[in-house]
Amino acid sequence: MRGQTYILVSVLFAVIIAIFAVINVEAVEVNYLFGTGEAPLILVILFSVLMGAFVTAAVGLVRLIRLQKEIKALQQENEKLKASHSQETSHKNHSAENSNLEAKEEGHTEDLERETK
Repeated sequence: MRGQTYILVSVLFAVIIAIFAVINVEAVEVNYLFGTGEAPLILVILFSVLMGAFVTAAVGLVRLIRLQKEIKALQQENEKLKASHSQETSHKNHSAENSNLEAKEEGHTEDLERETK
């Protein structure tokens, strides 16, 4: 549904820009950094809209790439933490098993029963 809304708004925006550009077909003077020139207002409007879209897309792409790198780094850190946690857990379990075996060998089953309760 969200994708359909995005497409609908984009088409509506394009139609509004096209109508506005067709209404304004007279020639206008455009001041560049290196001089001036004359161009139809429709071309100035369309060029401005396209340049705005290009700049917006470029900024969005840079942000997307930065976020993807951050996600990758966080996933790697998460995997390292999972591995570390797994090793700690298995070490604790192994230590607890050894303690239980030593206690059984020494006849301290009553102590074990109290600890488990």
